[in-house]
Amino acid sequence: MANASFEVLEEGQVTAPKGFRAGGLHCGLKKTERHDLGVILCEVPASAAAVYTTNLFQAAPLKITRESLAQGGTLRAVVVNSGNANACTGQQGEEDARKMRSAMAAALGVSEHEVAVGSTGVIGELLPMEKVLNGIERLPAVISPNGSDDFCQAILTTDLVKKTASSKVLVDGKEVIISGAAKGSGMIHPNMATMLGFMTTDAQIESSVLQSLLREVTNVTFNMITVDGDTSTNDMLVAMASGLAGNNPLTPQHPDWQAFADAFRYVAEVLAKAIARDGEGATKLVEVRVTGAPTTDGARAIAKTIMGSSLVKTALFGADANWGRIIACVGRAGVQVSTEKVDIAVGDFKVLEQSAPVPFDDDAACEYLKVADLVHIQVDLNDGPGSAVAWGCDLTYEYVRINAAYRT
Repeated sequence: MANASFEVLEEGQVTAPKGFRAGGLHCGLKKTERHDLGVILCEVPASAAAVYTTNLFQAAPLKITRESLAQGGTLRAVVVNSGNANACTGQQGEEDARKMRSAMAAALGVSEHEVAVGSTGVIGELLPMEKVLNGIERLPAVISPNGSDDFCQAILTTDLVKKTASSKVLVDGKEVIISGAAKGSGMIHPNMATMLGFMTTDAQIESSVLQSLLREVTNVTFNMITVDGDTSTNDMLVAMASGLAGNNPLTPQHPDWQAFADAFRYVAEVLAKAIARDGEGATKLVEVRVTGAPTTDGARAIAKTIMGSSLVKTALFGADANWGRIIACVGRAGVQVSTEKVDIAVGDFKVLEQSAPVPFDDDAACEYLKVADLVHIQVDLNDGPGSAVAWGCDLTYEYVRINAAYRT
């Protein structure tokens, strides 16, 4: 969705905005030597905002991060581990998350409430705190302006690739950079945040304004992706703004607000689509675009229902343009639509018009689904102004293999 109002930076680095550094290292949570502990540090108190999973069983680190943000709305750092979710671990888990926060604060010389905590990995196992605390003691030595890649590696679990993005926009004639890093591959389903994500910017913006923007952008990006229909206990998206770009404070009334919001949304959308593309075992990214719905919320519900359907996802893996599964999703999404007006296309192949099948080249459609890296599904309900886009991936044998052996 890049446009002339902002510039896309070729290499995404979470440390690209002024004032940010990062780092990562291996502390022993993973069996391999891959990094499993990382931190993002801002040299000044950053305006901060966050959104969290809707799963009722929220992991201990999310509770601690909420506590930190409630004490002033600013952060200096976020410390994250992979390999262990510290979820469903009772009082001990909360105490361990607090220990992570206090140890990181002490190591960096900042206040405890200026530190957020994130964890990802296996649910229901206590953190080996001796390893974690030893790693936190060593983290300050590896923090640098060039530490983005090490941080990104430290937050990965079953991900195959690091996920980053950056954009640049002029605000009051000042160069403002927005960057992000995320992890997510499985246990991904809409209703925030379905992942761990971190966005940084050097824009001057109050925490309350940043919070509103983050929620708005989340609804049309991270909340519109699904891999497997499971919403994690640990999902969280944190945004930090250093204010070091030197612009006047951003609000929706600022003349450059829309350009900034577009650039912010671009970074979030790139990260969201990268998570969908990297779905466990996935072979293709899928985009479902719904138009002509009675309302925007209705379009979102239908798009997410289609993209979340195991039957649709397996058909796409099998290169089968089975539009019957798509129309069934439209009908069960809980949205009242005119059942005689629906048009459906798979790629360039129109398969349904006014809710009636139309002839199409099934072999050519099959070939399209076999070779396309990005599959487009278009549903036009011809029933109103609402529209939405959802992203996901196909469902493969490899997904079953990965998750059948996740703990082993």
